[in-house]
Amino acid sequence: MNSIKNFLKNPESKSDLANKIIDKSSLKKELLNSSLQYNLKQIKKDLGDSNDLIIREIKTPTSPRIGMGILYIDGLSDTDSIQNSIMESLMVEINASKWEKPLSLGYDVLQVLEQFILTISDVKRIDNFNDVYTYLLTGNTLILVDGHAQGIKASTSGWESRGVQEPSSQTVIRGPKDGFSENIRTNTALIRRRIKSPNLWLETITLGLETQTSISIMYMKGIVNDTTVEEVKHRLKKINIDGILESGYIEELIQDKTYTPFPTIYNTERPDVISAGLLEGRIAILVDGTPFVLLVPTIFIQFIQSAEDYYQRFDFGAIRILRVFCVFLAFLAPSIYIAITTFHQEMVPTTLLMSISAQREGIPFPTFIEALIMEIAFEILREAGVRMPRAVGQTVSIVGALVIGQAAVEAGIVSAAMVIIVAITAISNFVIPSFNMGIAIRISRFIFMILAAGFGLFGIITGVFFLLLHLCSLNSFGVPYMAPMAPFNAIDQKDTLIRFPIWKLIFRPISLSSKNIKRQKKKHIE
Repeated sequence: MNSIKNFLKNPESKSDLANKIIDKSSLKKELLNSSLQYNLKQIKKDLGDSNDLIIREIKTPTSPRIGMGILYIDGLSDTDSIQNSIMESLMVEINASKWEKPLSLGYDVLQVLEQFILTISDVKRIDNFNDVYTYLLTGNTLILVDGHAQGIKASTSGWESRGVQEPSSQTVIRGPKDGFSENIRTNTALIRRRIKSPNLWLETITLGLETQTSISIMYMKGIVNDTTVEEVKHRLKKINIDGILESGYIEELIQDKTYTPFPTIYNTERPDVISAGLLEGRIAILVDGTPFVLLVPTIFIQFIQSAEDYYQRFDFGAIRILRVFCVFLAFLAPSIYIAITTFHQEMVPTTLLMSISAQREGIPFPTFIEALIMEIAFEILREAGVRMPRAVGQTVSIVGALVIGQAAVEAGIVSAAMVIIVAITAISNFVIPSFNMGIAIRISRFIFMILAAGFGLFGIITGVFFLLLHLCSLNSFGVPYMAPMAPFNAIDQKDTLIRFPIWKLIFRPISLSSKNIKRQKKKHIE
């Protein structure tokens, strides 16, 4: 009993136990045996006689014959590559001379396979069962040879995957239409197509004890802050979890401050956005199995910007000011209405006040409850629209909002003015390009509504003060979240609330890195 109490009180003992459990679940490090039949039997046993494990035992066209085992997972490997580059090379009698001459010169069987027989591009030796399972379950083909305690891995990955399509979450009128897919190699290729530079470095690690998920980080050597790169690597290496199924896992595990609704890591489906971020000195984190790529460090204004801002003329970039205004509306519109109609009626023009009073006559709820009912109803409709099939989801959201709003006004539950306020708030939320930031604003809006109901405009002003204080306290991998406004940086102001012409954007964001900050010649147009 005392040991149980000590366990509950001591968090270190919990973490030690968790580490022991995780260590026991790791794959075995047993070396391969020189007996082909022993190895095949052990692999079948460890994989539970899975019927998608294909094992083909063959003999080489040599004298004496050499026994081999060809192993791959059905559905993960490209069978055409296996047939053309492996099976035919090993079994066709005409290739007997390719075997006999190297063997007579003293090459062992594995060397002959690597250097003379296999026509596949990427081969590698393996010597333990851990590598066997890792490579098998990522679509590779294994060749085990009787009498040798080593095998050969041949790259034959070729499972079915979604092709390159237009991103569904970040559409633009002008700009590239391709988006990331669930294949990490396709995603890295989309970035390399845009940045054809040897300075674009890529490093890959594997995370997830059971899922063995490939995680790649990409950055521009000579531009990125080396300290930030090391910090990203350090945080990734600290992750000890059984599975990584989406980049959201990585986002939560490496972000700076957990208890904040505001995202401190940017995610996108657009290769052009990631490429632009890399050229500014940011780091991309790609996770196999998801089209959403992470970008760090991240600042607040980044969530207000859109890729299209850079593809239109610079004066179109001034639309960001409208987006910032919509951010304030999304935050404060319902709370300001609650505060004015509840505590500060003297601030409203007489005519407008009489109109609002006439609409509210007969409404059984105070303004706060009225606003809360409408906001919750709209959130339910929004969630229903997201979860329903795409063909009908948007229709349900729009029609549902119109029907419920009209019915609520006619039933005398809410006023027409409140329906207008909630509608303006919702539309303002849709203007924000980032879905993550939109969620943070929706959560914060309810807090401001409570403050307005309790303390009026004084509560709202106090809430805004603490909100700004909270935002200024956030960091993203060492970069202040509110940069370049807090701390203020005059040079970076050219690409914040407004965008200067491209030929005026001489420097990269100084808040991200102090290395190689100049990206173009000083003047292009006189």
